[in-house]
Amino acid sequence: MTISTDRPVAVITGASSGIGAATARELAGRGFHVFLGARRTELSEKIAAEIDGTALPLDVTDVDSVSAFAAAIPTARVLVNNAGGAKGMASVRDADEEHWRWMWETNVLGTLRVTRALLPALLASGDGHIITVTSVAALETYDNGAGYTSAKHAQAALHRTLRGELLGEPIRLTEIAPGLVETEFSLVRFDGDEDKADKVYAGLTPLTAGDVAEVIGFAVSRPSHVNLDTIVLKPRDQASATRAFRRS
Repeated sequence: MTISTDRPVAVITGASSGIGAATARELAGRGFHVFLGARRTELSEKIAAEIDGTALPLDVTDVDSVSAFAAAIPTARVLVNNAGGAKGMASVRDADEEHWRWMWETNVLGTLRVTRALLPALLASGDGHIITVTSVAALETYDNGAGYTSAKHAQAALHRTLRGELLGEPIRLTEIAPGLVETEFSLVRFDGDEDKADKVYAGLTPLTAGDVAEVIGFAVSRPSHVNLDTIVLKPRDQASATRAFRRS
């Protein structure tokens, strides 16, 4: 299946909920035809219908899925690498290798696969832009988080390396590194445990998915010669990955 459109194309991975879904709405509002890639197509299809976009199945951990996804996209000006996540809060001593494998497959190799597959189209657009959503965990480490922080550090290294490798080409690269954002992130990390997930945001006002999406929209809408390399955004109540002000 190949789909054509006369609007500039933005491609978003992990687009069925959270930051991905909010970014789909943000970029559609800025005039893009948005291709939403996600495993949960029943959710992404509803968003696509709402914004006149296109939902396609995508599992970034599956090479064939990524190939089929990229083949269905005729052109692309913006790619938002948003698919990712965390599993567990085990120490290195008690590390679950399956959790580590999933985090590296999704955050690092997933970003690699999708970027590599869509890079020719992004370059051919003459004004490409790769947005990679990392985390403050790409800038810091914290106890019991080595699986996630190491994956996010590696994902960021991949993205930052591309910045040099593509220098002189018609393409921009922006890393978005959010702090605490209230989405399904913590539910996934704690295997659906709502009590544990709620405690992550207790006593403070976290960012919303829409807050992050607005920043992505701002970066994308800058003039072509302006490259916002790295944008770190955190709630006012958060100073670092491990330090936050919480009200009783």
